[in-house]
Order: sequence, then C-alpha cells, then structure tokens
Amino acid sequence: MAISDTNVVLHVNEELGDHQVHEIERRLADEMGVLCACVNERARHLWIIDYDPEVTSSTDVLHKLRRQGLHAALVGGI
Repeated sequence: MAISDTNVVLHVNEELGDHQVHEIERRLADEMGVLCACVNERARHLWIIDYDPEVTSSTDVLHKLRRQGLHAALVGGI
C-alpha cells in the first residue's frame, strides 16, 4: 500500500542549536504519521514536515511540535 504524503511549514519562535534541532527532528520523525521533519538551514525558524494525511493532520503535527516545548505556529502547506 502506497503512503500518501503532504507537507506543512511551521514557524518556531525559539532559536535552537544544532543538537536541539537534530533531536527534535528525530523525535518528530518517530511520531505516528510523520514521515520526515527538517529545518531550513538558511531560515532556522522554518520547519518543513512531511506527513501522511491519512494518519495525522497539520494541526496534529503542530501539537506534536508544541509537545517538544516549542512555541510554534502553522504557516501553511507547500
């Protein structure tokens, strides 16, 4: 069965170091429905999350990021 995927861009208010970014990317990628999480290296406050919309939603992805202790807002899809 093929996995359907879509993307969402999230804005994170905190300034994070490399270790923090990689740890959060790893934790998010372990969440059900999240396929990949990465930060834009030129604009480190912008995160791109690939997810399976049949398993989770952009709002759920936002809540998963907030559960990591971050102040984040939904920017939109790609």
